[in-house]
Amino acid sequence: MRRVLAFVVGLAGILLVGCAGSSQSVSSEAPSASFPDDYQRVVSPSLEVINAEGASIPHPFYGGFNTPRPQFVDVDGDDDSDLFVQERPGQLAFFEHVTEGDSSRLVWRTDHYRDLEIGEWYRFADLDQDGVPDLLTEEPYSHLRAYRNVGTSTAPAFELHADTLRTVEGEPIFSDRQNIPNVTDLGCDGRLDLFLGRLDGTITHYESTKTEGMPRFAHVTDTFEGIKIVGETGQKSGPSLHGANTLTFADVDDDGDSDLFWGDFFEPGLLLIENTGSCGNPVLSGEPERFPTSNPLLTSGYNAPAFTDWSGNGRPDLFVGVLGGSNDSNTSLADNFYFYEHTADGYQLRTRQFAGGLDVGSESTVALGDIQGDGRTDVLVANKIDPGKGETSLVYPLTPTDEAGRLQKRSPLDLPDAYHYAPALGDLNGDGSDDLILGTWQGGLSYHENEGDGTFDAAHGALDKLSGGSNVVPALGDVTGNGVLDLVTGTSSGILTLYRNTGTETDPDFASEGTVLAELDGRVAPTLYDATGEGRLDLLVGTDDGLLLLRNQGRSDPPDFAAATPIDLDGIPRNATPAVGDLNGNGLPDLVVGGKRGGLVLFQPPSRSGE
Repeated sequence: MRRVLAFVVGLAGILLVGCAGSSQSVSSEAPSASFPDDYQRVVSPSLEVINAEGASIPHPFYGGFNTPRPQFVDVDGDDDSDLFVQERPGQLAFFEHVTEGDSSRLVWRTDHYRDLEIGEWYRFADLDQDGVPDLLTEEPYSHLRAYRNVGTSTAPAFELHADTLRTVEGEPIFSDRQNIPNVTDLGCDGRLDLFLGRLDGTITHYESTKTEGMPRFAHVTDTFEGIKIVGETGQKSGPSLHGANTLTFADVDDDGDSDLFWGDFFEPGLLLIENTGSCGNPVLSGEPERFPTSNPLLTSGYNAPAFTDWSGNGRPDLFVGVLGGSNDSNTSLADNFYFYEHTADGYQLRTRQFAGGLDVGSESTVALGDIQGDGRTDVLVANKIDPGKGETSLVYPLTPTDEAGRLQKRSPLDLPDAYHYAPALGDLNGDGSDDLILGTWQGGLSYHENEGDGTFDAAHGALDKLSGGSNVVPALGDVTGNGVLDLVTGTSSGILTLYRNTGTETDPDFASEGTVLAELDGRVAPTLYDATGEGRLDLLVGTDDGLLLLRNQGRSDPPDFAAATPIDLDGIPRNATPAVGDLNGNGLPDLVVGGKRGGLVLFQPPSRSGE
């Protein structure tokens, strides 16, 4: 037995107002695109987004990852590896590998691949050994579901083969649902092996009794090769800790046999057990070692590895999704999709954010407005707790850098420490650049005046008597029709409250007593946007499960909002926080939504004819 220490502006308009986290223009004309019917999710728009170093961010509006489970497989028969990622139970995202001349890229296609039910995990494998990938998934709870690919190498089609795989004796095969198993022909004898990692650190081995067709598995052992993964530091001694795990096989030393990789909840590294035997006589009896050997991966733990020759040099490159284990999982909420290129000098780390786009951690909130006073739309995105600092939320600006309008992520704003900042932008002092109101987890609201260049100084007086409740999210807009920006807040208790601005265009002063506009279920995040094009600000509200629209029925003070109706847009993240503005300068309102995974999701209307 071996032991190891164990991610509106509406059209150019007349009256400057704000939205939850944004300043916007409201036109007297109806929007040229119907909201939300004409809006489509756009992951990689023509608008380029770059990081602080100037490198382009692929899939900037995918929405980020928190717990990515990656696998590469050539699902369309074009001789390159496509990417599948599971972030949530039952949901499988597909990124197609598209080759154009000498270059290639991943293109996001869907978050619901073939609408397949996959439970807590998935694993592509050629189960019937006909040359096309089939699919093994979790059958709730803790059994195995198998889909057979009845299509072709270029046109896959998956058909349920068995809702629960059984042994040759007819017994259902049990697999702990927290663990990700694997299927491979380890012994190179034409019969597939099924390996199930157990919560006690051992591995159960089944072998197929068939060499053709869908497999029928027979139980071999519950203690494969005497392996037992224990502990948290990768050394030979330590506390008896073991838990949820992933296991993968790959020939990383190019000796013709498959080596075993294990990621454990209590292990910050990725463990390699080298196959010292041969393809026909596998031997995995050595001590587990952290991998890559020269510069081991160390994360918060529960690492899910995947291998493919991404760089095209004939060597298997390493990808790791960090699911978050016992070593402060908050640290991996942004940097959680590692890519190591396998070079002649070993494995070299290329990125910690391979495909998730812009990602600041978890529970992102967003604001759109003009913080530089140049007439172009800037973005503020905040997180719940910053993965790098761990003691505060941070608010990151994304500002246009050139005439092309590329958005560049900048250093975070200089703000006091607080949890779960939620920004709102609007010109509260009449100087032409948007000022900042911030909500926090504890319900505090603060006002920060823009110095004219996107830097902010705390201002006192306007909000001194206000407390918005837990997880307060502010929005700015003239909902009372008196020409100044009012404040609307949403809280974790579902209450939407109006605080009237009783000040002037240059000196805001918000009433200490609020008017309840609506009471909804769960946490709410409002924005103000003329969704109907009638010249009145409606309430667009993010919730735990989606977006709601409360239409303004025409009364100014107090405003009268209709009952909430759901917004039908596929891809709205959990814990949605919406903002509306013109990101690409085409005069059409874009919808940007923060959410649980810490990134941004973008919905855009079709461009006007001729643009």
